[in-house]
Amino acid sequence: MQGAARETTHVMTLPFLGGVDMLRARFVTQSFSRHFHEGFAVGCIESGAMRFNYRGASVVAAQGQVNLVVPGEAHDGHGADREGWAYRMFYLKPEALMEGARALMARPDLPHFRQGVLDDPALAGCIARTHRLLERSDVSLIEKETRLLWLLAHWISRHADETGAWPEYGHEHHAVRRAREVIEDRFAEDMPLTELARLAGLSPFHLVRVFEKRIGVTPHGYLTQTRVERARQRLARGERIADIAAECGFSDQAHLTRLFKRQTGITPGKYRKIVQNS
Repeated sequence: MQGAARETTHVMTLPFLGGVDMLRARFVTQSFSRHFHEGFAVGCIESGAMRFNYRGASVVAAQGQVNLVVPGEAHDGHGADREGWAYRMFYLKPEALMEGARALMARPDLPHFRQGVLDDPALAGCIARTHRLLERSDVSLIEKETRLLWLLAHWISRHADETGAWPEYGHEHHAVRRAREVIEDRFAEDMPLTELARLAGLSPFHLVRVFEKRIGVTPHGYLTQTRVERARQRLARGERIADIAAECGFSDQAHLTRLFKRQTGITPGKYRKIVQNS
């Protein structure tokens, strides 16, 4: 397809603040499946517009605006029209936001952001400039980390609207917690829902309903996300894609490729190549 040929992606990871993942991409036909992040995601739209479902509403982030999600908040994503969108994204662990908050207060709380789209051209420009600087190989790690911390403090001071909570699941429904543990431990198995529900102590229908209400995705969606994340970790180590697919619960390599791209926006082969080159 002509549109698909215009799609480009570039990813890299920086070794500070617990590890900072960066994405620069243009998408036309890409449609992200519903998923969530363990950390924060924040970026700026450089062209076009992206639509995503977030906190029960359909929102649009357009050129010059900031899009973000907080830990554990399920969302999807696709182009707002057939022209697609281009953006730069940061993926940050909660500890990174705490470091940014320490620049503003002596005893900080974890920041929280209710809105998924911010109409703040100054912040969007700061995100873009910082992202470009962090991509450069001729800039020291000290300068990169300093610039990123300044960006985080800037974002927090302008838009944090309430105190958040560390993304942990110790207080969730005990059956949901047990189901998550089973999925993460046995993600490579083709386990029936009835077995998962039995181990969690609920009926299958009740488990699906409670799980989706608490986590934002169904048990099947959580299983897929877990498998993709395990595959991503092994791709970063340079393992064979066919072996990863077989050992992470995918029916074959094509199945892994399809679901990996729906969740990350990039194929397993391209992800492995980018990580190895960087």
